[in-house]
Amino acid sequence: MWGGFLLRGSTCLLQVAAPRFLPHHHVSSACLRVLHKPPDQASRLCAKVYISPPSGTRGYKKDSKSTVEFPGTPITVTDIKQYIRSKDIQFHDGYSCLHIPSIFVNVASRKDSFSLFVDKTTGQFLCKDTLVEGSWEDLQDCLEVMQKEEQDFLSPQVLLGYPESMEEQEERERELMEVQRIWSSSVVFSDLPEDEAQLIKAMFQITKVSNVTLKKFGVRLFKPTKSLVFPWFGGPESSLKGLKLLSAQGTETDKVLYNEATVPKSSSYYNLFGLPLVGRMDSEVVVTGHELDALAVHQATGLPSVALPRGVSCLPPVLLPYLEQFKRVTLWLGGDIRSWEASKIFSRKLGLRRCWLVRPGEYRPSPVEALARGKNLSHILKASIPAAHKSIVSFKQLREDVYGELVNTDQVAGVKWTRFPELNRILKGHRKGELTVFTGPTGSGKTTFISELALDLCMQGVNTLWGSFEINNVRLAKIMLTQFAMQRLEEDLERYDFWADKFEELPLYFMTFHGQQNIKTVLDTMQHAVYLYDINHVIIDNLQFMMGQENLSVDKFAVQDHIIGVFRKFATNSCCHVTLIIHPRKEEDDRELQTASIFGSAKASQEADNVLILQEKKMVTCPGRRSLQVTKNRFDGDVGIFPLDFIKSSLTFATPLKGKHKLRKVAAKPEGEGEAEEAEGNAATSKKDDVKKEKTAKAPKSQRTAKSASGVHETAQK
Repeated sequence: MWGGFLLRGSTCLLQVAAPRFLPHHHVSSACLRVLHKPPDQASRLCAKVYISPPSGTRGYKKDSKSTVEFPGTPITVTDIKQYIRSKDIQFHDGYSCLHIPSIFVNVASRKDSFSLFVDKTTGQFLCKDTLVEGSWEDLQDCLEVMQKEEQDFLSPQVLLGYPESMEEQEERERELMEVQRIWSSSVVFSDLPEDEAQLIKAMFQITKVSNVTLKKFGVRLFKPTKSLVFPWFGGPESSLKGLKLLSAQGTETDKVLYNEATVPKSSSYYNLFGLPLVGRMDSEVVVTGHELDALAVHQATGLPSVALPRGVSCLPPVLLPYLEQFKRVTLWLGGDIRSWEASKIFSRKLGLRRCWLVRPGEYRPSPVEALARGKNLSHILKASIPAAHKSIVSFKQLREDVYGELVNTDQVAGVKWTRFPELNRILKGHRKGELTVFTGPTGSGKTTFISELALDLCMQGVNTLWGSFEINNVRLAKIMLTQFAMQRLEEDLERYDFWADKFEELPLYFMTFHGQQNIKTVLDTMQHAVYLYDINHVIIDNLQFMMGQENLSVDKFAVQDHIIGVFRKFATNSCCHVTLIIHPRKEEDDRELQTASIFGSAKASQEADNVLILQEKKMVTCPGRRSLQVTKNRFDGDVGIFPLDFIKSSLTFATPLKGKHKLRKVAAKPEGEGEAEEAEGNAATSKKDDVKKEKTAKAPKSQRTAKSASGVHETAQK
């Protein structure tokens, strides 16, 4: 009944925030810079100096999300423990982190004796008292300095990142001003008229959430856009660090769309909503995917509840230390298949033995929906299942999962492509844990096509990691940016910053490798990226470059089979989709590629869940006609082929319109082109004559007699 009000009153959240936001830089682990004395300490900690660009020139800054770097020798939890023991430091073995006394707080003023957390997987550390963070190498350097200088603690200022440029400082101040402006302009629900408050609650399906709960969590209303405001309080003084605004918008189908906007932008937004309300003695928490779900859980059960900053797409490792105190973590991220898959992935980060999962189903929707329906949320939480499981399961344990897949067939099929509807018809969608093999003729545009295919998914929130070993990342990023903007930006440089800012928001990362690489190094980087950035899709371009550093004494086909097997295992164990580009064997120009055309195809075609082939045919009227063929689809068995049109101005592919004229196929003739065409013409003429003679011989006797008489008559006239 309030759909018309939504259409009239809701406006775009982009009008609220400033048009551009640069990322808010936390204490960086990329380098160390010592600003205080003694000089000996400064000399022991390596420093990198930031060189400001000359005035009037364009300045570039390194963003930690642009590349995925991994140390040459990955650290293990055993190495971390051995090193800490060698320094005579006590530690507690937590669920996902090791707890040690903070070295950045004076011993006399420490509130918690074990407030510094070291990630077991990456070695990165975080001090909850001072919010100092850094890499494992940073922590080692600090401990070495403390030991040599015989100090009990270090100043928190010892670790600093690159100094901010003037532009970054101005943008950061602008963000803080925007946060304060929105927050001060927001209204507490208890100060609203009762009818207006109920209308707003109805818009967001929180009519059963009381004003007391909203005030407790600090939720307010921003009237200009009819948006809910969720604050981010953090730091030692629990200061306001950012905001998330949630707006509701009606559609023509009477459905409601919810739009989110964060200040600062999402890549720098690390708010664990509801965390300030958690007490030090609380041992149980419910982790939800959205702020409204956290409100619903706390309203109905009274249990501590928190919400992830970016929904079910990501659980940043920097938030893991804040969840270490809980002996039981219940993951209730939603009521669909996607939230269920995310719950199983996040439980590995948090520690399987303490995690419990709420299985989605008809009677277990999302928390906010369950509260609106009047369901008992306490009973749903009690029915949650442990994340840790045995190696063998029975159908009784799988029964609900099977039913969930039958009910949610569209979600099980995966993420749909928006630019390639024909591919959705065949493959049904992009699914986690699968291996896709992609091939095509040399020069047909394999990299260009697969970059658009991956970009389509990335724009829908699929965290993507590119491993381009054949072309460098700058050229690849240029291709993808052109496909994203759907235009040649070199012809419109004034809009470069506009499109670059939007492109920067995508969950897209690039490996820094180029040329031949060792499979173990690449695999370690992929595993690190999956853990740190929750990567859902990895593209390897291409397999042949992975084979350069392997043992040359081993047969190359055996090496390839080994690499494919490694990627297959990685995709399954990490629940991550891997797209592997493989060059085909040398085939004739006029022959279409098949599954058997894949180089060393036996292992590749067996292990792959999907096999895609970019076909190209030589044409008379244009350089070539392309089509995409699906020759294997393990999900439901459907295969097929559909044509593609390459749009050079935007480097994109599109399905041609129906009724387009057909192009005649021609084989390539490098030499004697004119003679070949004449020979083909003569051969075609003689072939037609032979066909006529054959038809005449097969004709009835009466017809042959009539034709013979007609021929004699014509000869007599001549």
